[in-house]
Amino acid sequence: MKATIKQREHYAFFLPIQTRWADNDLYGHVNNVTYYSYFDTAANALLIQEAAFDPKYSPMIGLVVSSNCQFNQELSYPEIIEVGVAIESMGNSSLSYDLAIFKRNSDTAAAQGNFVHVFVDRETRKSTPISAEMRDALSRFVVP
Repeated sequence: MKATIKQREHYAFFLPIQTRWADNDLYGHVNNVTYYSYFDTAANALLIQEAAFDPKYSPMIGLVVSSNCQFNQELSYPEIIEVGVAIESMGNSSLSYDLAIFKRNSDTAAAQGNFVHVFVDRETRKSTPISAEMRDALSRFVVP
C-alpha cells in the first residue's frame, strides 16, 4: 500500500541540495541509494543548524538504526532539490525524522521516508539521553 504523498507545508526545515554528476546512474536518474544520503545530510543539517550539534566533537553521536524511502518521482542531475525535515517523535535517546525531497517549485514530494537516530556516547557506544538544550531547540520541528 502506497503512503499518501507528502506536501511541502508539512515541513518547517528545508535544506537545498544540488544534485551531483555522480548521483545519476546508468539509467539517467539519481540512484536510489543517493536519496538516503540526501536524508542523512538534511537530518544532520537540522541538528547542526538548529540545535548547535557538533558532529566532530560532541560527546554523543547519532547512529542511524532505521531508514526507508518511497520513490514518487525521478530526480536527475542537474537540479536543485530541497529536503524537508520534520521530527515525528523524540524519545529519551532517539529522534524519528519524517523527510521528503521536493523538486524546486513543487509542493509534492518526489520522495519521502523516515530515518531514526539513536544517540550514543561517542566512546562507549552506549545509549545516551538527548540533552534538554537539544530537546528545546528541536521542539518546534516536532509534528503530530
